[in-house]
Amino acid sequence: MLPPEIQRIVLLIGMAATAYLLILAWNDDMEAAKTPMVYTDAPVIAQGGMNQEQAAVASEVLEPNDMDIPPAAPLTQNVAVNVVQGASSDRLVTVESAALKVWIDLLGGDIVRVQLPTFPVALDQEETPYLLLDQSQTHTYVAQSALIGADGIDKTGERPLYDSSVRNLVVNDTGSLVLTTSRNGVDVTKTFNFRQDSHLVDVIYEVTNSSGVPKTMRMLSQIKRDRLEPPTDETVPLAPSPYLGAALTTAENNYQKVDFDDVDEGNFQATTVGGWMAFLQHYFISAWIAPDDQDTSYHARKTSDGYYLFGFTGQNQTIQPGVTGRWTSEFYAGPKDQVVLEEISPHLNLTVDYGFLWWIAIPLFKALTFFHDIVGNWGLAIILLTVLVKGLLAGFSAKGYRSMANMRRVAPAMKRLQERYANDREKLSKEMMALYQKEGANPLGSCLPMLLPMPVFLALYWVLLESVELRQAPFIFWIEDLAAMDPYFILPLLMGASTYLMQALNPQVGDPMQVRMMKLMPIMFTVLFLFFPAGLVLYWLVNNLLSLAQQTYVYRQVEREQAAKTK
Repeated sequence: MLPPEIQRIVLLIGMAATAYLLILAWNDDMEAAKTPMVYTDAPVIAQGGMNQEQAAVASEVLEPNDMDIPPAAPLTQNVAVNVVQGASSDRLVTVESAALKVWIDLLGGDIVRVQLPTFPVALDQEETPYLLLDQSQTHTYVAQSALIGADGIDKTGERPLYDSSVRNLVVNDTGSLVLTTSRNGVDVTKTFNFRQDSHLVDVIYEVTNSSGVPKTMRMLSQIKRDRLEPPTDETVPLAPSPYLGAALTTAENNYQKVDFDDVDEGNFQATTVGGWMAFLQHYFISAWIAPDDQDTSYHARKTSDGYYLFGFTGQNQTIQPGVTGRWTSEFYAGPKDQVVLEEISPHLNLTVDYGFLWWIAIPLFKALTFFHDIVGNWGLAIILLTVLVKGLLAGFSAKGYRSMANMRRVAPAMKRLQERYANDREKLSKEMMALYQKEGANPLGSCLPMLLPMPVFLALYWVLLESVELRQAPFIFWIEDLAAMDPYFILPLLMGASTYLMQALNPQVGDPMQVRMMKLMPIMFTVLFLFFPAGLVLYWLVNNLLSLAQQTYVYRQVEREQAAKTK
């Protein structure tokens, strides 16, 4: 057995490390300054025709290290262009379904804006849908698709201007937006297939070669984005900072991150069969999914004007005269729904990133979902989950509480030893170790009940942070969002009070300074928990109450056993 001084140091280090890990959980990857996102009422496409630099980029689009394509010309929703000679119409086409509202620019056929109607931007703005993709004067986040290669229609000096028979498509069950154009002897049809309740969009190119010579091209699918931080659901001073960046799946790694800093250090390239490239942010993602039966070349790079490109290109096809070639890709824009994402493509569900404790977080989420299906309330589900976890750890906790009870029982004898050998630290350590062995007390074992729930606590933190199901999920009365802080700090204060009661039951051993530090722990944890999601505080509060009940029971049991021995 370790000397008591070392045991107390280990205990304090463990508690300090716990607090440090909690702080890191909130501040990981946070930037010193964040630029707020400003939304306009309508998409604004980059101004003017291509300059010399843009034209140079366009001419080099075949190169694997430069996959940028010419930006669209300037446009607001109120500006009209000639789509068909003699006809004038807005260049933006809108598609509305129950799950998506999408703006598509006829110049290039890119998705330049996406709203999510079923996800309000905030609880107090229920009529305002969350804006995921946007191209405005202050922000660029678009989904580009193009035909590049030796004869690609997006390779020349400007993007093709498509024609559409509709300007607003409402999808009731399924619906297709069909864009058409002709260029360089080829007839191109670009089709977007939508489904009423789906965030997944099929993007299909069909190219008929009407020229007298073969045409070679391939499809490019990519996300173009600036580095602007998205708006967060949190309004707390220590707002969480989930991963912001891209990820993909490869043959070597099912889930590989490629963030902005990685791209700043150098271009990224990888080749695999099928796969996907996604851009991740808090609760939501956008992703391009490649056909699962073709070799796909992935890239991530930074353009000369500061934008980031994350995407892939498919295989070249050579289309003979009179023949039609076809390319397909899928685009997803919506929540990080694990079940849906897993069905779309292998490993896409890994974009719900639970960190290094994923092996605990995944079962926790499944159990949480199971309880929610029964009770219909995520707060009650958290309470039931806490009871389950506490039950599984009850045996280990009981051993720790029994050790605490023995420490309480020998506390008077320990105090006498400290007074007797106050000037002989070595002798004191030997006598205290002998006392511990005789009475079955273990100071190190007493910290077990506090440390055991911590991995579960940290894993649950990431479950609450990453699971969109808990976004804006109410509990009772004043708790309208379990993923946000308690607006009135009621749960943190109750948690602090329960921690104090548990601390009061523990034996007060060690020197006065150590005792005072231990008494400060409830205050430190209360202050820290003020800014935590209400669901997380609820878990710890219920865990404390259950621990208090078990601790009291074990203490009384030990007292009865000792009373029986003295008879």
